[in-house]
Amino acid sequence: MHVTASRIFYSVTDATSRSRIKMAEEQSSNSGVHLSSIGSVPQNSHPQRLQSDRALHSDNENMIDTDQFEYYLEHLWENITEEKRSSFACLDSLWFYMYKRAVTKEKVLKWIKKKKIFKRKYVFIPIVCWGHWSLLILCNFGENRQPDTEKPCMLLLDSLHKADPKRLEPDIRRFVLDICRTEAGDEMKEDIYKIPLLVPKVPQQRNGVDCGIFVLYYLHLFAQNAPAIFTLDGYPYFLKEDWFSPDDLESFRKEIYSFECKFGIIYLLFFTCICHFDAAENKRINRSSLLKLINVSDQSILRTFHH
Repeated sequence: MHVTASRIFYSVTDATSRSRIKMAEEQSSNSGVHLSSIGSVPQNSHPQRLQSDRALHSDNENMIDTDQFEYYLEHLWENITEEKRSSFACLDSLWFYMYKRAVTKEKVLKWIKKKKIFKRKYVFIPIVCWGHWSLLILCNFGENRQPDTEKPCMLLLDSLHKADPKRLEPDIRRFVLDICRTEAGDEMKEDIYKIPLLVPKVPQQRNGVDCGIFVLYYLHLFAQNAPAIFTLDGYPYFLKEDWFSPDDLESFRKEIYSFECKFGIIYLLFFTCICHFDAAENKRINRSSLLKLINVSDQSILRTFHH
């Protein structure tokens, strides 16, 4: 019997979806806010209850949802050198949406404060809004920057320019302003509105479903090639239309889907271990441990599930 990677992945992510959105549901239940289909339900639509308790699955099964995005992202993050990771922070892909909802706004700001983003040179903020993914990068917001040369700026990487990425600007500026207020107080207000929001002409998607893959690839390539010193004089650096080719993206997609297959199978096999306490160690197995397990998994197991 043939078992597809996607079917395995979807079947085993239901439980992790439940735990990931449990807090958000509890926070929003009393206010009438529903977290189903975030970013894909039009403003005048009637939200539906969560189906199978799965967070943010798109109506189009070929689009990446937030659960998949987070697992793929952690896989990529594990492959960035420790030296480079020390310059980066990355926010959860749900946080921008949750910030926009009054019932979860303050909670999100507290979570972000724990990230200590002002100690980082670059902050990656995946955004899913109106059924579309984009990537916001805060540059030079760190406390240790050189004020004369390392001016703060914001980059918005979007694979669908015809949808007008700048429509997010008001929400982005409010979001960044509130983050700064949490860290530095109201004295940052005037400075935030002076910080440029740049939308470089990066490679564009050719269909209506690839925005999530593009954002992951943007983040992956930027993390690998981020300038040691980002200046406006050097902009746009490598952020151009020929940054990567369609073939490059396809190779990346195959790598990502290969991880999806391995993750789904190993998660299925060791699901009990993940969901319950390890009796011997008396501790819960975390996602990082699972990733290490995947990296050393027996390829014969994978072959078995493909037949």
